[in-house]
Amino acid sequence: MTKYYLQIFTLFMVIVSCGNDDGPGYQEPYDPTDDDPVVIDPLPENELLDLVQERTFKYFWDYAESNSGAARERYHPNDPGNDQNTVTSGGSGFGLMAILVGIERGYITRAEGVERLTQILNFFETADRFHGAWSHWINGTNGNVLPFSSLDDGGDIVETAFLVQGLICVKEYFKTGSEEEINLANQADALWKGVEWDWYTQEQNALYWHWSPNHNFAINLELVGYNETLIACILGAASPDHPISAEVYHQGWANNGAIVSSETDYGIPLVLDHVGSGTGPLFWAHYSYLGLDPRNLSDQYANYWALNTNHSLINYEHCVDNPGNYAEYGPDCWGLTASYSRNTDGSVGYNAHDPENDTGVISPTAAVSSIPYTPEESLAAMQYFYANDLLGPAGFYDAFSPQFNNWVTERYLAIDQGPQIIMIENYRTGLLWDLFMQNEDVQNGLNILGFSY
Repeated sequence: MTKYYLQIFTLFMVIVSCGNDDGPGYQEPYDPTDDDPVVIDPLPENELLDLVQERTFKYFWDYAESNSGAARERYHPNDPGNDQNTVTSGGSGFGLMAILVGIERGYITRAEGVERLTQILNFFETADRFHGAWSHWINGTNGNVLPFSSLDDGGDIVETAFLVQGLICVKEYFKTGSEEEINLANQADALWKGVEWDWYTQEQNALYWHWSPNHNFAINLELVGYNETLIACILGAASPDHPISAEVYHQGWANNGAIVSSETDYGIPLVLDHVGSGTGPLFWAHYSYLGLDPRNLSDQYANYWALNTNHSLINYEHCVDNPGNYAEYGPDCWGLTASYSRNTDGSVGYNAHDPENDTGVISPTAAVSSIPYTPEESLAAMQYFYANDLLGPAGFYDAFSPQFNNWVTERYLAIDQGPQIIMIENYRTGLLWDLFMQNEDVQNGLNILGFSY
C-alpha cells in the first residue's frame, strides 16, 4: 500500500472511529439463538436489480445535502446529523449519474431531475476551486473547502475527475433537450472545461493529486497506476483548454511501461501491477469505469475489460478459497474493498479490504459494483445480502461480518453507494457508458493517449 493510502486510511479511521465503541451506527451483535432464522426466498433477477437500484437511489435523492442538493460524504440512519453538511466532490459526480438513472427508471420525473441537477451545478459553480479543481470535501452551506487533512485543503484532481465524469454524462444526456435542459448541458460542459489539468503536472510528465494555496504541492503525490486514477489521465488529455500531454500518461501513470505485470493469482493474470497493494481493493475496477466503457477499451498496456474482470474474479476466488477461514465466506458471500470496517475492539473504523488485507469484513459494494464483469457471482452475492437483511433505507449497508456474530455497520458512504446503482445500470442498459463515450472531447483524449475503444 502506498504511503498516501496509509495516510488517508489512517485519517479515515480517526474520523469514523472516534467515540464509536457504542455510538451511533454501531449495531449490537446479533445472537442467532434469539429467534428461529427467517428464510427469505430469492427474488427474480430484474426484481432484485430494480429493488437495489431504487433503494440506493435514495442516498443521492432523499438523503442528499439539503442546501446544495449534492452528495453527502456519509449518511448514518441512526445519526442523520453526522457530517450532514459535508459534501464530497467525487461522490457528487457519482450522484449526478445516479440521478440520470433515476430519471430513466422513473423514480423521479425529468423535470424533477433537471431542477435538482441545476441546484447541484449552481453549487459547484460557486464553490471554492483551485486552478479549476474542486476540493475533496466542501461545506454544503457555503461552498467553502473543508480540509481533508492538514495539507489537503485545496484542489484534488482525482476527486475532481470523478465529478467531471458525471458532468460529462449530464451534458450528453440533456444537450438536445428543451431550452432549460440545453442550458443545463452547457453549464455542465463549462464547469468541467474550467479544470486546469495542466497546472497539476508541475510542468513535468506527471499528474499530481493535490494543490493547496497554503501548502502548494507539499503532498507531492504523483498519480502512478494501476489504481483508481486512470480517469484523471484520460480527462486531462481530453481537456480542450488545459490539456496534459500524452507523456504524462505514458511516462507518469504508466511508469514508462513498468505498469505491465506478468503476475497471476489463482491462475488468473493480473494484467497490470496494482501499485503497492498486491491485487488491490475492488473499487479500482469501478471508479474510473462508471462512465468510461471498459468493454472494448485497450491500449499498449492492457485490455481493460480483461483487467477488471480478472480483478473481480481474483477477489471472488479469494473469498471462495477463504484462507482466513472466515464464517460464511463463499460463492454467495464475497467482496473486498475500501469501506467502513470493524475494528478489533468491535467499534467502527475504515479499512481498505483486499485479498492481502482481509479482516473478515465484506463490503457489498465490491460484489454489486462488479456486476458487469461477474454477473452470476455478483447476483449470487446480492441475493445473499438481501436474504440476510442487509438492505437498509439507502441500499445495502456499507459493511458486515458473519465472522463476528453477524456484525453490521448501518452506515453509508457516497463513494460506495454510487458505483452500485451506476454499474447495475451499465450492466442492464449501458446508459452511462454510452453517454460518456459519445462525448467528442472524451474520444479525442482517448485518441491522444493511444486507446482503442
